[in-house]
Amino acid sequence: MKFDDYSISESIKKQIQLLGYKKPTDIQFKAIEPILKGEDVLAIAQTGTGKTAAFAIPIVELLNTKFKRAKKKSGIVCLVLEPTRELALQTTQVIQKIAKGSNVVTASVFGGVEQDTQIKKLNDGVDVLVATPGRMFDLISQGHLDVKHIKILCIDEADLMLDLGFIKDLNDLMRHIPQKRQTLFFSATITKKIKDLAYTIVRNAIRIQISPKNPVAKNIIHAVVFVEMDDKRFFLENVLKEYDENKFVVFVRTKVRAERVVAAMERVNIKSEFLHGGIDQKERFAILERFRKGENKVLITTDVAARGIDIPDVDYVINYDLPDVSENYVHRVGRTGRGMKKGQALAFCSSEERKYLEAIEAYTGEEIAHYELDEGEYFDILKDTEDGNYNWQKLINEANKEEGKEDEW
Repeated sequence: MKFDDYSISESIKKQIQLLGYKKPTDIQFKAIEPILKGEDVLAIAQTGTGKTAAFAIPIVELLNTKFKRAKKKSGIVCLVLEPTRELALQTTQVIQKIAKGSNVVTASVFGGVEQDTQIKKLNDGVDVLVATPGRMFDLISQGHLDVKHIKILCIDEADLMLDLGFIKDLNDLMRHIPQKRQTLFFSATITKKIKDLAYTIVRNAIRIQISPKNPVAKNIIHAVVFVEMDDKRFFLENVLKEYDENKFVVFVRTKVRAERVVAAMERVNIKSEFLHGGIDQKERFAILERFRKGENKVLITTDVAARGIDIPDVDYVINYDLPDVSENYVHRVGRTGRGMKKGQALAFCSSEERKYLEAIEAYTGEEIAHYELDEGEYFDILKDTEDGNYNWQKLINEANKEEGKEDEW
C-alpha cells in the first residue's frame, strides 16, 4: 500500500511526498486507517519505526476535514502529550510539515523557556497543541489554556512518561478533558504498568503491536568491543578519525563525563559538542540544530537524546558507556537506522560494565556481536593517539611485565 491509496487530502499527500515518505512503515500501515475512522488506538512500536507520522498524518486529516477549532482564544481540538521538551518540539515540527498547505495550526508549549510567546500563540488560535505536562498544567491553572473542547488526545512515549513520574499528571488531565473523545496511546515498550495506564485512558481500543523478538531494529548493525575505562577515549578518537565524514552520536553515562569526553576530543583536534540536561533549554535546541545541519558531526550526550529524537542521517551510534538500564540501549542505538535507512552502532564495554552487557543481551534476547581485538591491535590503537599527555609506552611496558614478557617496543 502507498500513501496515495489513503483517503486523505491532496495537500497532505503532497507534503508526505516532499518529506520523502515513500510507503507506510508497519506502524503507519496499521495505525492510520483506524485513527481516520475515529477509533481509539493503543500502539506499541520500537523506536525509529515512524510512530510520529503514524499519528500525525491522520490527526492533520481529521482536523482538516472533520473538526473545527473550538474558539480562537485558547481552545484546542487536539492535545499531544510528550515527556520531554526536545520531543515536544520535534513532534510539533513534524505535524507542521505535514499540515503545510492546510488550515491546521500547530504549536507547542514546554518548560525551560519564557511562556509569553507560547501564550500569544494560544491566543492567536491553535488546533493541535503539543505539550509537556508541567507547562501545560501551568497554563491551564493561569487560565491561558482551555482543554474542555478536545476531540483527540494523543499520549506519545507513554513508557517514558511513567519513567519520568508523570502518572499523576496524566490522571489529573483526565478530569479536565471531555470524556467523549478519541484517544491515541503510543509506547515503545509494554509492561503491566503501561497496560494499567492505557486501559484507564483508552476505550475499546484497536491494539497494535510492532515488536519483533529482538527490539533492536533489523536495519541496525550493532556490536561491542571490550575496552578498559581509561582507554575508551583513544578508541573513540580512532573511530572518529577513521570515519571523519560520518555523523556520530556518542552516549555517556553522566553530564561530567560528557564534558570530559568533549575535552579529550578537543586535545586530539576533533570537534564535538556535549548535550545534557544541565544545559539551558535554548542552547540545547541550538546544539541539536547545529548537529541536524551538519555544522557539528559529533554529539556527545547523556540519555537526554536517547529517546525519540529524530536526527536525520546519523551514521553511527557509539555507546561510550553502556547504560545501566537495558531498555535504554535499544533507544540509544535507535538514533541511527531511522525508518528505512541502515545504521551502525558500537559499544565500548569495560571490565566493570560486563554486568550491563549481560543484562542488555538478556533484554534483547540475543548476544551482541563481539568485535574481537588481539593485544597487538589494542595497543596499536593506544599508541596512535595524538594526545601528548598520554604515556602509552609506560602502559605497554606494564602490560608486558604482567604477562612476563620482554619489552618488544
